[in-house]
Amino acid sequence: MKDFAAIDFETANYNRTSICSIGIVVVRDGEIKQSIYRLVKPLPNYYIRRFSEEIHGIYYNDTCNAPDFSEVWNEIFPLVGDIPFVAHNKAFDETVLRATLEAYGIRFPEHPFYCTLQTARKKIPRAAIENYRLPTVCRYLGIDFTLHHHALADAEGCARIAMQLL
Repeated sequence: MKDFAAIDFETANYNRTSICSIGIVVVRDGEIKQSIYRLVKPLPNYYIRRFSEEIHGIYYNDTCNAPDFSEVWNEIFPLVGDIPFVAHNKAFDETVLRATLEAYGIRFPEHPFYCTLQTARKKIPRAAIENYRLPTVCRYLGIDFTLHHHALADAEGCARIAMQLL
């Protein structure tokens, strides 16, 4: 696949609408063309669970004055256009995107949505890899990857996996 948008969300808590950051990497003609990272004020502006803070390092003070998701989506979506979405564990990211768009009354785009986690499980033999987590798959494929649970780093890792496996 030559054209797609790899997307990743970090959430403030267990509520699927509590996006506190988004990373998106737009790939066209097999090359990364744009990388975007935005902090987002969670909907509603829930506290950020201590557990979540420890995972992604985003705190209430980081997001309390950030734009809400509808503002961020209106900026990002035109850059995506009609290309497919890709996520590492689409079951999470697609659910978060659907719930949040619905909460804002925004129609979910009917784009194909692919999963590098599912693809890695199909294409990388289980005996060859410890697990299929994003950092592990990146390491297996020789992709430089740091800052796991930073939405842009995760989106870029996903994009690079997709460039090799999809």
